[in-house]
Amino acid sequence: MRPKTHQTLNLKLLTLALLVAFFLLFVLRSNFTSTSNDLNQYHLSSTSQTSLLKASTTECSNSCTKIPPSLSQALIHYATSAITPQQTLKEISVSARILEKQSPCNFLVFGLGHDSLMWSELNHGGRTIFLEEDESWIEQIRRRFPMLESYHVRYDSKVNEAENLMEVGKGAECIEVRDPRYSICQLALKGLPSIVYETRWDVIMVDAPTGYYDEAPGRMSAIYTAGMMARNRDGFGETHVFVHDVNRVVEDSFSLTFLCHNYMKKQQGRLRHFTIPSHRDNLDMPFCPQ
Repeated sequence: MRPKTHQTLNLKLLTLALLVAFFLLFVLRSNFTSTSNDLNQYHLSSTSQTSLLKASTTECSNSCTKIPPSLSQALIHYATSAITPQQTLKEISVSARILEKQSPCNFLVFGLGHDSLMWSELNHGGRTIFLEEDESWIEQIRRRFPMLESYHVRYDSKVNEAENLMEVGKGAECIEVRDPRYSICQLALKGLPSIVYETRWDVIMVDAPTGYYDEAPGRMSAIYTAGMMARNRDGFGETHVFVHDVNRVVEDSFSLTFLCHNYMKKQQGRLRHFTIPSHRDNLDMPFCPQ
């Protein structure tokens, strides 16, 4: 038989061990319950977020990723067309980079051609207007691409008048910055649709009129008027002006004279790019920078 004091000690140790065991069990159970609740809440939250994401993705897939009909038509047209645009890939890329930054914007194009659908879609969401000299050609394009906005324009000057018009353009009445329709300069185009004068153009491209033989309408007035619209721009900012076919005498000399050599940013092949600031709030600015 063991002494009584030893039995009492063992009983105390056993009681203490049981209390410690119950305490540890309580703590572990509490932690497990808390973790389970957190996991359940996380699961619910994650499920809710997944549901919202799926709903958002479904909603967006029905609207955000759908190709606009006009873009679809442009892709199909150029994928199936054997006609080469008037400009080369490198030339188009210069204007395309500017439109990528500026669009949606107001884009005025002198000329209506096989590349017009492309220009319109590169300015998707903006307003693109085409000015064309050939009425029958406008009707052909409208039947094929009714979404393009184009207007008929008459040009009074011919290529063989370019030398005389260059001298005219140096007069004080042609250097004065004002709305072209009210200008007394012989070079200013005054018979364009009202919307052309009333719109603040961000980008202008001169790729018309014909201009490749002496009796054809020349681009002298188109280039001059594009430059005057840029200078007469309402508010601050610059207008990007492109002139195509600068390998020809008229386009070369008139673009450097009336859009200014120091405003020219780049030439790629037969295309020149100018950026012309508004002179409207600072009429003391020289016609061309020194």
